[in-house]
Amino acid sequence: MKNNNQINVPEARDAMDKFKMEAASEVGVNLKNGYNGDLTSREAGSVGGQMVKKMIESYERNMK
Repeated sequence: MKNNNQINVPEARDAMDKFKMEAASEVGVNLKNGYNGDLTSREAGSVGGQMVKKMIESYERNMK
């Protein structure tokens, strides 16, 4: 199966990494640069959920 997790704009990688680290910090997950395969599914899901929550909040703010 092809991994389609690539960022289309290479310059956005740093911003996405920073965003992910901020979201992890907000939910109390100790995310590190590089390999994070030792995270539990709950921890990884918490980070992803926080990222989605922040993106939705940003979208809603920009709609006004």
